[in-house]
Amino acid sequence: MFSVFIWKDRLRASGIHLAISLGMAALAAMLVFAVWYPYPYREISGGRELFLIVVTVDVILGPLITLAVFNRTKPKAELHRDLVVVALIQLSALAYGLWTMAVARPVHLVFEYDRFRVVHAVDVPSELMGRLPPEVEAFPLGGPTLLALRPFLDENEQIQATLAALEGVQLSSRPDLWQPYPLARQRVLAAAKPVVSLKQRFADRVGEIDAVVARIGRQPDTLVYLPMAGRNSFWTVFLDPNSAEVLAFMPLDSF
Repeated sequence: MFSVFIWKDRLRASGIHLAISLGMAALAAMLVFAVWYPYPYREISGGRELFLIVVTVDVILGPLITLAVFNRTKPKAELHRDLVVVALIQLSALAYGLWTMAVARPVHLVFEYDRFRVVHAVDVPSELMGRLPPEVEAFPLGGPTLLALRPFLDENEQIQATLAALEGVQLSSRPDLWQPYPLARQRVLAAAKPVVSLKQRFADRVGEIDAVVARIGRQPDTLVYLPMAGRNSFWTVFLDPNSAEVLAFMPLDSF
């Protein structure tokens, strides 16, 4: 009977801990999905999968340890010490998980001459940070920003950048080549193609394309598009043909 009472007590404590953990997970989700990984980056950059791994481990870890250590027959000081240790372990795991997501988060959507590319914080070479333009924030905390690559200064710079890209340093990840997106508006529009031609290329996806277009209240002949490269997938970006404003995204490889 005494053993049953102890287990009921432990289950109750573990249930309370689980409720608290779920509340913390909800707050973390707001930060991750509303700020760091807003749509479509939660899908393009793997934010959803990474968050689920981090939170699932953290939410399960704390309550299970509480279930194992909670015992009211312990001296109060010892019980309090155990619970504090559990809380510290769980908070440390959550902090590490959020730090991992922060390092992997998308920081910019960059126009890369004939396409868009998602740049993540971990992709940016630290040795080039000293050449970051003053008007550009390298690692915004408020979600990805829209940037463009400036034209090369000369042929030598283009060759050096191309060689670096072959070694794994993507052009779009180089802060020395970044510039504010509005400065590239004409180049963006020159590279973009009519959405009507996209429908012709992907006749089997016409319904999906029309659905995306309808959601933003436009007609296909009033939009242009460019392909977009993500971490592990390729999407399509829909743009206004006059302002080059990014209006919508679609999981369609239009390269």
